[in-house]
Amino acid sequence: MSLALSLCLLTIIFLATIGAPISLAMIVSAVVYLAVKGQDLAIAGEQIIQGLYDGFVLLAIPLFIVAANFMNAGTISDRLTQFCLALVGRMKGGLGHVNVVTSVIFAGMSGSAVADAVGLGKVSIDMMVKDNRYTPGYAAAITAATAVIGPIIPPSIPMVLYALVSDASVGYLFMGGIVPGLLMSAAMMALNSYVAHKQNIPLEEPVPLREIPSVTFRALPALLMPVILLGGIYSGATTPTEAAAVAAAYAFIVAAVFYRALSLRSIVEVMRESSRSSASVGLVIGAAMIFNYIVASENIPADVSHALKGLEISPLAFMLAVNLLFLILGCLLDASTIILVIIPILIPTCKALGIDLVWFGVVSVVNCMIGLITPPYGILLFVINATTGIPLRVIISDIWPWVAVLVVCLVLMIIFPDIVLWLPKMFGYVPNS
Repeated sequence: MSLALSLCLLTIIFLATIGAPISLAMIVSAVVYLAVKGQDLAIAGEQIIQGLYDGFVLLAIPLFIVAANFMNAGTISDRLTQFCLALVGRMKGGLGHVNVVTSVIFAGMSGSAVADAVGLGKVSIDMMVKDNRYTPGYAAAITAATAVIGPIIPPSIPMVLYALVSDASVGYLFMGGIVPGLLMSAAMMALNSYVAHKQNIPLEEPVPLREIPSVTFRALPALLMPVILLGGIYSGATTPTEAAAVAAAYAFIVAAVFYRALSLRSIVEVMRESSRSSASVGLVIGAAMIFNYIVASENIPADVSHALKGLEISPLAFMLAVNLLFLILGCLLDASTIILVIIPILIPTCKALGIDLVWFGVVSVVNCMIGLITPPYGILLFVINATTGIPLRVIISDIWPWVAVLVVCLVLMIIFPDIVLWLPKMFGYVPNS
């Protein structure tokens, strides 16, 4: 390892340790690298501009953020919750199942785990803890865990980021996330059902059958959004980026016209919050562009690939080792940092070992999303804590069974690649493994 790279890594570790935003830590450490190497510092700006200019698919990210924020600003979450309550509320552990199913439906709209947690979290938790049906820790833990599904079932902002660094098809990545997302949902419903039976949680009063049509009708405009979004992509009518624009426009129309839940002030606030979130993501992406330049300059991908070839490691062993690494890193790093900085180093090795990049991408995103609920840096735990006031230690004590269930699902995806690849192959995808 060169002196410049060593100082670069020490700088980013030091800045991240003292609490600096990861994007700024990456940019400063990259400037340190360029200075020590004696290269023009303007290279940093050049890499940011060139990377963003060439990344047309990145336009999908702010558009998906706008769509999610319009959905949250309207009464979408309340209507979806009522629909899911009518659908699965009569089952044992009904409110927990409602939590899971609502997240599955909302996942088809937002593409963001944080948007899912913010939009649905307080409503779901308040329903679950009412009359002491569930403990606050359990309600918060299942809400954080179900929010993980948000970026797995399309659309998915992390998958767009992965497509940027891997050149994998966004459409096939989206398609590859559907079955894993449903598998994770089924596993969490099974765990919730087990807990409900073990603790003898009473059944909820079922929604009368005569009210189900009206509840469904009120939720229908929101329920149609995933159909329109994915139908446009897979029919070839729109690219993923164009579909994101359609999603944003449709979310605005639904919230403003159908539900009449938007005022001029709330529209301005949605756009302000969306701009702030988009800028935050864009800063991380820009910082990652400079890091990709550093990685290429140091010839790290080739060195890693050569070292692994020398070990004659099998694709399965490589996937297990990499995912163990990601699980550890997920406790400490933001998901976008892992996707934009760590994964590009591993892509050449995946190609050399014949590992399909859609499979690798979906599995990696699932792994990174599990990191959102693993202490100490589980951002969803902080989001739930901030929106509900439930103490962090209480949430953490109840989160571990959910982490374990999701890790089991992750291992199944690694051992059985067709969990990810079956649906893309049905639509003509040819794996490169």
